Amino acid sequence: MAVDSGFPRSPRGAIKLARALVAGVAFICFAASSAPGAYTSLAVMEVAITGLFFLLYLLKLDQRLSWLFWPLADVFNSVIAAAFLLIVCLFAVILKTNNGTLAGGVFGLVLLVLCVVDAVLLSRKISIDGPRGTNAPAK
Repeated sequence: MAVDSGFPRSPRGAIKLARALVAGVAFICFAASSAPGAYTSLAVMEVAITGLFFLLYLLKLDQRLSWLFWPLADVFNSVIAAAFLLIVCLFAVILKTNNGTLAGGVFGLVLLVLCVVDAVLLSRKISIDGPRGTNAPAK
């Protein structure tokens, strides 16, 4: 199986790693504070889905599984995640039942910014009228 060793050092790879790490920190904050399930489940889902997209690009599976336009699916994931994070993390910050929930909400808002940056980088890569070439990093 081919591995794209340059992907983790690319801007998109770095954003994916940062998203997974920040979502993990938000999960730890929410879990330690015994926050409601919506907070922790959103953070866990973000870690899992971002990790799967990272592995997809790292192992070049997007080229082998060409039946789906993966960059567009990744943009949809980033936009939907940003919408959910905006709602849930604003509730966490506004309600701030304890300091852990407040910290998790702040990390969630940082994660929201990373999702938007990821969506912008990916949308710059997508060309609707061009051929579906390799998965080169956005410039």
